[in-house]
Amino acid sequence: MRMTLLEIRPAMDRFLPRKRPREQSPPDEEILANEEESTDVKLAVLASLFPDLQQDILLDTLIASDGSVTTACSTLSSIAPPGNNKKRATNGALRIQSSLSAFGVKAINSSTSIISPKSVTKRGRTLHLFDPEDISKCTSCTIIHNFLPANEANDLLRELLEEAKTFQRQTFQLFENTVQSPHSAGFYVASAEEQEQQRHDYSYNGTYRTDVRQLTPELRRVSVKVQEAVNNEIQKRIKYYYPGGKKLKYQSPRTWVPNAAFVNCYDGPSESVGYHSDELTYLGPRPVIGSLSLGVSREFRLLEQQEQQEQQEQQRHKREQTSKAKSPFTSLTTPS
Repeated sequence: MRMTLLEIRPAMDRFLPRKRPREQSPPDEEILANEEESTDVKLAVLASLFPDLQQDILLDTLIASDGSVTTACSTLSSIAPPGNNKKRATNGALRIQSSLSAFGVKAINSSTSIISPKSVTKRGRTLHLFDPEDISKCTSCTIIHNFLPANEANDLLRELLEEAKTFQRQTFQLFENTVQSPHSAGFYVASAEEQEQQRHDYSYNGTYRTDVRQLTPELRRVSVKVQEAVNNEIQKRIKYYYPGGKKLKYQSPRTWVPNAAFVNCYDGPSESVGYHSDELTYLGPRPVIGSLSLGVSREFRLLEQQEQQEQQEQQRHKREQTSKAKSPFTSLTTPS
């Protein structure tokens, strides 16, 4: 089975905190990097503040300032005043943060085709990813911004918001407790035959689903584009990121077809899920799931666990590495 997962976060105003307005802080304090950030991040910040200065000047000044972005900014201000970020910002409703490569900053081991997460992160530190290329190199996911035209995305969102009025919250067993899902959800399949099959042949969280629906008109239309995009990205990942340009062991040789869709509705900032792994063994090894996000932007946090083989590392049995990627409105994410 191949799946499409849709995430909808409808009410924008519910995500805005109702706090008393603060006094406006100096602009430099808002954008200066933490002094413990990597050199690449500090250079990116300086490049955004002083776009007219060459990178070697920025690097020399940063080194002379003992790695302090604040001191470097003070020094560079005497050479060239910081650029006005507000004037350079676009007026578009959708804005996507650039990656470090946009500033001409080369990552460690940039000569290789694949950037290992170990080379760009520190243990215990979260790696924030915004650019699709960075996400593909540092994780097993691919993201496509602005996947659907605005009118198609809005049509699908409106249709699913109407469907979400009848969504239910799933209950499941966690250890010895019965808990409820922090969000509502709906499950969709393509045909009546699959509808019956899902109700009687497959269980999820230890129970059989009774509310299995057939794909809505907008879901059917969008699924064609999702299928084409996901298969294209699978081929790109095989060519550019997999060893020898070949499929991985146990990876399905078949064309990816979205034959089911989970639609999760997060109604407000209090509805979210933490780190988890779904036990869907009938999907087979190395499954591919396409996740289409609609509404308010959301963050995907990926946690990689690597077992330590050496006995002296048994106390630290698993080394954790976290990556965080933001998924804005109408973006498609494909883990593989």
